[in-house]
Amino acid sequence: MEFSVKSGNPEKQRSACVVVGIFEPRRLSVAAEKIDAATDGYLSALLRRGDLEGKLGQTLLLHNVPNTLAERVLLVGCGREREVGDSQYRQIIAKAATTLHETGAMEATSYLPELNVKGRNTHWKIRQAVEVTEDALYRFDRFKSKKDEARRPLRKLIFSVPKRSDLSDGEQAVTEGMAIAKGVAVTKDLANMPANICTPTYLAEHAKNMSKDYKILKVTILEKEDMEKMGMGAFLSVAKGSRQPPKLIVIEFMNGKKKQKPLCLVGKGITFDSGGISIKQAQGMDEMKYDMCGAASVLGALTSCAELNLPINLVGVIPSCENKPDGNATNPGDIVTTMSGQTVEILNTDAEGRLILCDALTYCEKYNPDNVIDIATLTGACVIALGHHATGVMGNHNPLIHEILNAGKTSGDRAWGLPLWDEYQEQLKSNFADIPNVAGRDAGTITAACFLSRFAKKYNWAHMDIAGTAWKTGADKGATGRPVPLLTQLLIDHVEHLKKQP
Repeated sequence: MEFSVKSGNPEKQRSACVVVGIFEPRRLSVAAEKIDAATDGYLSALLRRGDLEGKLGQTLLLHNVPNTLAERVLLVGCGREREVGDSQYRQIIAKAATTLHETGAMEATSYLPELNVKGRNTHWKIRQAVEVTEDALYRFDRFKSKKDEARRPLRKLIFSVPKRSDLSDGEQAVTEGMAIAKGVAVTKDLANMPANICTPTYLAEHAKNMSKDYKILKVTILEKEDMEKMGMGAFLSVAKGSRQPPKLIVIEFMNGKKKQKPLCLVGKGITFDSGGISIKQAQGMDEMKYDMCGAASVLGALTSCAELNLPINLVGVIPSCENKPDGNATNPGDIVTTMSGQTVEILNTDAEGRLILCDALTYCEKYNPDNVIDIATLTGACVIALGHHATGVMGNHNPLIHEILNAGKTSGDRAWGLPLWDEYQEQLKSNFADIPNVAGRDAGTITAACFLSRFAKKYNWAHMDIAGTAWKTGADKGATGRPVPLLTQLLIDHVEHLKKQP
């Protein structure tokens, strides 16, 4: 999809379609008013006749509107004007995109970013419009023998800005939006891939191919033998039951100053999670291919970062393996020694994500990082706590947590903080090892983060539990690409922070 920005009156646009908003009840947006004035009340007459109420999600496609240069005019219902917030705006953009895709108009000029959205500027509205449009038109059909393709799909979308002075900012917003959308698409594609294809080796090959597309990336793949030498006993204990070899994928993006400490992103890469010996129930187990969404989001964020060529030092660390119930698999009650030297009693083999992450967190120490963020589909308890709307965030450094939460607010990819008080650490007790890998049902999301905190004491660290936000279930089953928008915004914010430093 090609995106661009321009400034001009809607009635003067030579376009296959011009898109304007209609508010409820039957109220014209500013752009719609301009078309109405040029057409001697043509739109007003339609609304009075009851053709469109302006409710959120309604559309009306008009052909050959008099005194306009566009072949079509698409009216999009925006709900009540005072109620247009972030969520409503995204719904409006998504509805416009899907409708345009089906009309046969291969290009269009949209005036929807001129809508007033509470607390949001033109830059935000343009960037969101790009991201939401790409998201709405995304399809994963590579394994379907018959693909449901539009005969004349939407190929080019131009967003209008109110003033010519907004063009430069709008173009930057398009650039950011396209980079984020590409990272989101990478994450979705990887996550939606079936586990018989998207193995740890497949993820490793994808990372290698990224280094061909972006020469600045340096990719290192550590094999089982390498991990054995480093003493990654926790990580390897999860991989024991699988015939697929484990991989530790390390991607370095060193585009900042040489003395600048890197930010590390650690992504959980369980390409299929059966639960191991503590096997899961059959219902919904097919969705456990999504247990590598943390890894996919790190690869997506690195893609967005490389697309924007951000002047930052960034390292992606992805521990990847399968969790299977083979005869050689780890047993409940087994004790393993982590790379840090701490021992873990594995009470439940289905709490495997923290076992591969803890060794990856220790591995990050070699980079003397500024901050470390791990991203993982870690606990069902997070879905119970926050549903599917917000990513759970915890950590040992409040400024870093606040940066993540603020990036979530800016990007619209929201997160919510949970406490990580010392009292929760008391639940992690083992009679036979330094620490158990589970601490009971109470505060399961928090105690999982408490476990990880034991391996992140040498740097500023935050944990993002994306179990509720990484994918959708039911009829719309599929990966969301979250939290790539949040992570990319965090990196953009970090660049701005670095600019202010002496």
